[in-house]
Amino acid sequence: MIVAVDLTKYYGRTRGVEGLNFRVEAGEVVGFLGPNAAGKTTTMRLITGYMPPTRGSVRVCGYDALEEDLEAKGCLGYLPEHPPLYPDMTVKAYLEFVAEIKGLRGSARRSALEKVVESVGLAPVWGRLCANISRGFRQRVGLAQALLGDPPVLILDEPTSGLDPRQIIEVRRLIKSLAGKHTVIISSHILPEVSMVCTRVMIMDRGHVVAVDKPEELARRLTGSRDITLKVKGDRSVARRVLESIPGVSEVLDGPEGRLVVRSQREVDVREEIFRSLARADLPLLEMVPRDLTLEDVFLRLTTDEEGVEAHA
Repeated sequence: MIVAVDLTKYYGRTRGVEGLNFRVEAGEVVGFLGPNAAGKTTTMRLITGYMPPTRGSVRVCGYDALEEDLEAKGCLGYLPEHPPLYPDMTVKAYLEFVAEIKGLRGSARRSALEKVVESVGLAPVWGRLCANISRGFRQRVGLAQALLGDPPVLILDEPTSGLDPRQIIEVRRLIKSLAGKHTVIISSHILPEVSMVCTRVMIMDRGHVVAVDKPEELARRLTGSRDITLKVKGDRSVARRVLESIPGVSEVLDGPEGRLVVRSQREVDVREEIFRSLARADLPLLEMVPRDLTLEDVFLRLTTDEEGVEAHA
C-alpha cells in the first residue's frame, strides 16, 4: 500500500529525512517512533503529498505521491498533528464540507457522517462552533475528517494528543478495529500506545530509519540473552551457587528487593531446571518472572549513540 524508495527531504542545508526505504502492506498498523526532530512528521507529509521530496519517491496504493497526486490523495485519510479545523464553522458544517470535498453526496454522505460521528463520539458537540470545543474534541473532529469516505490508507500524527484517559482508550480501540480493513500509520510519543495497537514499529532517529520490525522481534534482535527474576526463600549465597551450576546460565546478578536475576542464552529455556535445582537444595522458589526488553528499552537503545541494529524493511 505504501512504498518509499530513497525518500529524502532537505530544508535548505538541514536534513529532514534521508534515504528512507520501507514498505507498508495492506491491513498493517505501523507505528512511527522517534525523538523530536527524528523525521516522523516530515515522512508523513511526504507520504501524503503535503510537500515534495528532495530526492526519491513514495507510492500510495500504486500511485506516485508527486506525479499522480490526486489519485494518491484519494486513497488517504490524514490527521496532522494540529487538526485543520475552521473555527467559525460548526462541527456539523465542517464535516459536511469535508464530505463534499471527498465527493460524498446524498444518502452516502449522510451515512458516512453518521458513522464517523458515532465512532469518535461527536454527538455532544455536533452543533457547536469548532472554536468553542475542547482540544480533545478538536482532535476527535480531526480524526473524523480523516475517516470520512472510508479511505484505504490512514495517516495519523499523534492521534491521541490532548485526549483524556477515557478518550485515549476509545481511540485506541477504534484504531485497532481499523486493522485489516485499513492500512494505518501512526506517529506517537506514547510507547505503550504503539505497542498496544501496532503490528510493526518503525524507529527513526536523525532523519534515518534505524529499525523496522515487530516490537517483540526488535527486542530479540537487540539481545542474545534472557533475564529471569527470582525470589528465593533461604540462604542467598547458596541459591546463587545452585543457579550458577545450571547448564545454560551465563551469570547470576543481584536484583531489586533481594531478588536474583538469572541470565541465560536466549535459545535455552532454563526455567524448569531452575525449579528442580532449587527444590533439590531445599530452597523454596516464591517467584519467577521472565523479563525481555520492552519497547521503551528498544527505543532508548536505538535513539542514542549506543550501537544499534541494522534496519530492514
